[in-house]
Amino acid sequence: MSYNPYSLENKTVLVTGASSGIGRATAIECSKMGGTVIITGRNKERLQETYDALDGSFGQEHQQVIADLSTEEAVHQLADNMPVLDGVSLNAGIVKTLPIKFINGEALSEVLNVNMVCPVLLAQRLLKKKKLQRGSSVVFTSSIGGVMISTVGNTMYGVSKGGLNAFMKGFALEMAVNGIRSNSVNPGFVATSILSAGKISEEQLKENMAKYPLGRFGKPEDIAHAIIFLLSDASSWVTGHTLVVDGGIILK
Repeated sequence: MSYNPYSLENKTVLVTGASSGIGRATAIECSKMGGTVIITGRNKERLQETYDALDGSFGQEHQQVIADLSTEEAVHQLADNMPVLDGVSLNAGIVKTLPIKFINGEALSEVLNVNMVCPVLLAQRLLKKKKLQRGSSVVFTSSIGGVMISTVGNTMYGVSKGGLNAFMKGFALEMAVNGIRSNSVNPGFVATSILSAGKISEEQLKENMAKYPLGRFGKPEDIAHAIIFLLSDASSWVTGHTLVVDGGIILK
């Protein structure tokens, strides 16, 4: 086989939020790169669809685990039952749009819990239970939203992703002595199911797309390939980094 520093062969990778969007694309692309993938998500039917799409040509034995990671108990149960991992891709997240004057405790708690608290607790639990071996890589899916740019109504989302990036950097610093790396990918607007949900008009989409220097929205696979770079040995000297994958929009 030809030399490939991006290969995930002989690596076991946990992918959360794998029932759709970036998580699904990441799981599928990881399997194509030879990784043995453990996928998790809340929706049984959609998770099965992801599982059925995984590549097994390297002889991998993939696994799927139905899990709602909105509680600490569920996070602990998932982490405690994991094998020793070479990589973790944390993708679960929600968007709840509210102007600042309408933000309330319930909405803020929900967004922070799903987008920041649960990934933080899962990474901590995997570490505590010695599920991350030396040389492993943890990749958080963050965003440019609230971190590099701001949009009206998405301040709660930005706060959650900013907090996630802050944790990623602290994790990277503390775990470097153990040879464990931690990074985040920070996507721009990615064309997922939100485009077919009818919540954004064609006119709004065209107006938004025109802001991107590369002339298109991202695809889930664009983000998955960035995650694979951070999971692979090709990035073995990269840690504590926020990798922007945004079609150039922050240039403006």
